[in-house]
Amino acid sequence: MTTIAVVDYDMGNLHSACKGLTQAGVEPIVTDSATVIDRADAIVLPGVGSFDPAVQQLRDRGLEAPIRQAIAQGKPFLGICLGLQMLFETSSEGREPGLGIVPGSVRAFQPEPGITIPHMGWNQLTLTQPTSLLWQGLELSPWAYFVHSYYVDPADPGAIAATTTHGSQTVTAAIHCEALGSGRPNVMAVQFHPEKSAAAGLRILANFATTVRSMVPC
Repeated sequence: MTTIAVVDYDMGNLHSACKGLTQAGVEPIVTDSATVIDRADAIVLPGVGSFDPAVQQLRDRGLEAPIRQAIAQGKPFLGICLGLQMLFETSSEGREPGLGIVPGSVRAFQPEPGITIPHMGWNQLTLTQPTSLLWQGLELSPWAYFVHSYYVDPADPGAIAATTTHGSQTVTAAIHCEALGSGRPNVMAVQFHPEKSAAAGLRILANFATTVRSMVPC
């Protein structure tokens, strides 16, 4: 069976993510082991909480290098919520450098009348990469569940796979880009929580699982 390493650094919604992946037909393995990450067919990096403690936990557990290596090898990678934000270089939420896999920054929502921060609840996606493998079988403007006060701002807008709006602000909801040096579109990440996004979210996880199976040698 295809195995997906779900990275455990004490700041992820592991149970819900694993349940969604299991329903998608793959075997999630919760781990903080570099060896397990190296042997897995794909990587999922979930996350809830604050930027600095999260990247510090990854580094303290020696997980930054295995994640970088897996991505460089072309293994399918899915970041979820804070797992998306940590892929970037810097965050206005803290001082720690991010993983720097994706050039760009993490920015805070700007206060404005009539909106609450954090951005919490259901919102629609605008698919800017409608042919991305993540969106196969979805309607043109699917709904997803968000909980966040910060959003990613890629240096290359071509990495943006979907956007959403909060008040007058249009922000990145997902990215899908090619791994550095590999030429394979294995780096995917979403700001929303697919495991909390009902049928659309389960379909996104199933699409990721399908991508994993298609990229893993028989």
